[in-house]
Order: sequence, then structure tokens, then C-alpha cells
Amino acid sequence: MENLPFYIVDVFAEEKYAGNQLAVFRNAAHLSTQQMQRIAKEINFSETTFILSEVPRDGGYEVRIFTPKQELPFAGHPTLGTAFVLQQEVIQQPVETVRLNLQVGQISVTVGYRDGAIDLLWMRQNPPVFGQKFAPETIAPILNLDPSDLDDRYPIQAVSTGLPFIIVPLKDRRSLQQAKTNQARLFDLIATTEAQATLLFCPVEHPDYQLSVRVFVDAMGIPEDPATGSANGCLAGYLVEYGYFEGDRPVDIRVEQGSEIGRPSLLFLRAQKKPAQTLGETIEVSVGGHVVAVARGEFL
Repeated sequence: MENLPFYIVDVFAEEKYAGNQLAVFRNAAHLSTQQMQRIAKEINFSETTFILSEVPRDGGYEVRIFTPKQELPFAGHPTLGTAFVLQQEVIQQPVETVRLNLQVGQISVTVGYRDGAIDLLWMRQNPPVFGQKFAPETIAPILNLDPSDLDDRYPIQAVSTGLPFIIVPLKDRRSLQQAKTNQARLFDLIATTEAQATLLFCPVEHPDYQLSVRVFVDAMGIPEDPATGSANGCLAGYLVEYGYFEGDRPVDIRVEQGSEIGRPSLLFLRAQKKPAQTLGETIEVSVGGHVVAVARGEFL
């Protein structure tokens, strides 16, 4: 196997050593799926990405995403982090958009600049699809919570913008901090559901963000994820669908995640209802954040 150049970046981070870690490998077209999976397990971050070609196809760069256990069709922080590396190391000039060809299709990342350097990156996700609903009595024991800890004004529901998550509204930060996955109960549930992960959220009074979030992805080898762009995209769609903030108004908020595990993260969420190409409406979802370069090197 040839030497593989790689980069480590922190995504949804306001400084180094925060946010969600990502390893990005270049020149990976010659690797087999098994080799990519073994490298991802060796890195042991929530996700690792592999850039297969530095020549765009249909305007996008071919990229694959792996957790330590499996390949994913889509994930949020790998999309933003890989777009950052592509702009910095491959394109090497200011561009407004970097497109990634993923298993779910082509995802566009809008790149913002400040004083000539990358500032905020925004990822347009697929419109949310709303799936199965769950009773509080089913979900609360899985999270070691009481049903009264859940905010019964809003549903517990699986939502997907490419990767499904069970969205669980909580009443307050105390309940959020106390939550802990009961794996036996979780695995019994997800044996019968498409969604394999949970996002818990609650309102907070803070000058820098409006919601606090935790994401548990035990089934993919990630007990708790510090910053999850795909899950927060589902959350953004959910907030609009159920009028969480002032009815049908668009959502434009900031979300904190990862503080419980020492990786504080800040995610920017935008969502609004738009007329669909066919009858009815769709929800347009974007998730943004900062990316900080941490390291570069080679796998031998």
C-alpha cells in the first residue's frame, strides 16, 4: 500500500481540541473497502473520510465515510471537514462552493471567508423525511429517564436527511445531563427500526446558543458523539415542522453539543418551509460551523 497523506481537523469547533475530530485521507482510490474500514478503526474517531479522486466528477469530489464499525451514506461533520481540506489542500484558491459526491448523492458546502481565510462553512442537506413516532414510555427507559422528563408538547420521532435519528425533546438541561443509554434496551428497539441513533435536545438560556444537544450512536461504535451535523440537520427540520420556535417562522439558531464529554461544539442551524416542486411544501435545511486544522501526516 502506498503512503497515504492525511489531515486531522476539528469540526464545529471554535478552537483546537474542541468540536468533532475528523481524519481525511487523500489519494485513496486504490484502497479496498476493507482497507478503508481497517484504517477508520485504527484512527478510531467518530468518522474518517477518504477522497477517492481530486478530479471532480459532475462538479463533485468522490468521498467515502467510515465510522470505526461501518461505512455511512452521509454524515455532517465529515462533509464539512472534508470540504475544508479539499479547499485548503486540493483546490488551493477561494471558491464559493465545494461539492462532495456521497452515497446519498451530491452535497454542496458553501464556503465563507474572512480576511482571506475560511470562516464559516454551510452544508445544504437533503429535505427531512419524517418517520416512525415513539411513546415516551418506550424511549425514556432507554435513556435512563422518566417519561415526565420528556417534553410531551412535541413528538418523539425518527427523522432523516440522509441518515435517520430518533429526535427526543426534553424539558430541561438537568434531564439532558442525566441521560445515559441503556444499551440492552436500545439494541432491542433498534432491531426493529431504521433509525439507529438518538438525538436529545432541550432549550437553554445562553447568549451564544438556544439549544443543548446530545447524540448517542452506540450501534455504530460511538457511545456519544461530540458534534453531529447530520443529526442536527434532522433536528432543524423537526423544529420547523412542529413550530418549536414561534410557529411557522424559519429557524436560524445556534446549538451547543459535546460539553458533557469535554469536546464543546457549536453548530449553526437554518431551516424553513419552501414550496415543493410538486404539490405541498418541503423543508430546506442547512447546517454550518467552523473547522480548525490540527495536524497532517502520512500513513505508511
